[in-house]
Amino acid sequence: MGIEVVVEGLTKSFGKQSIWRDVTLTLPAGEVSVMLGPSGTGKTVFLKSLIGLIKPEEGRVLINGVDMVNSPQGDIYETRKLFGLMFQDGALFGSMSLFDNIAFPLREHTRKKESEIRRIVMERIEIVGLLGAEGKLPGEISGGMRKRAGLARALVLDPQIVLCDEPDSGLDPVRTAYLSQLLIDLNAQIDATMLIVTHNLDIAATVPDNMGMLFRRELVTFGPREVLLTSEEPVVAQFLDGRREGPIGMSEEKDAATLAAEGSTAGGTGPRRIVPQLEPSPGLPPRLAVARRRDRVMGMLDRLPPAAQSAIRDTYAYSTQAPTLRMPAAGSGA
Repeated sequence: MGIEVVVEGLTKSFGKQSIWRDVTLTLPAGEVSVMLGPSGTGKTVFLKSLIGLIKPEEGRVLINGVDMVNSPQGDIYETRKLFGLMFQDGALFGSMSLFDNIAFPLREHTRKKESEIRRIVMERIEIVGLLGAEGKLPGEISGGMRKRAGLARALVLDPQIVLCDEPDSGLDPVRTAYLSQLLIDLNAQIDATMLIVTHNLDIAATVPDNMGMLFRRELVTFGPREVLLTSEEPVVAQFLDGRREGPIGMSEEKDAATLAAEGSTAGGTGPRRIVPQLEPSPGLPPRLAVARRRDRVMGMLDRLPPAAQSAIRDTYAYSTQAPTLRMPAAGSGA
């Protein structure tokens, strides 16, 4: 099972530029979480802070009793082995085959024999739907296939925490839908704690158990998906509805005068429909996180906003079968 990640009061700046401040949240063990936010809000910096690659000025990131901000480097390095990190571009070595790219962490960090490495690598290649492409170079395959190869590499050390940095970047809507299903399928198979950084609304609507949003150097909200999806917070509503009217501007947040001028003309879009969360593909085990999440969320129900309470009751009042998508074959380009 995945490991709980506790973030307390995290604050990060580069010089005089504040990236975000006093970020506090908990990633529940084994559940899938998404962090949303407009471009330039420090989502990738947040991921790198969780794994100890960037050091915030204040706060703590607690994983199994180790603080990834302030603990000795040896402890941080050992705890980092619990993570699998999927980069935006796959971060593959161009001169290596997909097999050798995916095998790289095993050869670097373990003393396993090549026969064992091959077994593990081929298992991960099968999980992400790349069987038959293992001998190809990254330049010989599509962007979607490179992303899946990057995800396979993130999984070879059996991580208990998986971080995905904008896995949808550069993908068309169909390939994004396949990727969304793959992420849910992975959670069903390995029960890892997962955090996906994205600004893709399709992933946000269908994949996570929990959702958060960064904006204006603050964590706007973080909690069960129903809280954010029903939120009337202006920046959340603008982002989810894809409207120009609201606090988010083209280059940065809008000033007060612009927002006041918009206020006289901007109208609400009415209640937002929450689409069902994706379920694992046929033949896979049910997600163990589902029952844990239900107990956790129902236990906090009376502390949540009324709209979120209603949405959560609707979620658990019916057994809704969400449509599932199958992974394409290795040569299909996804």
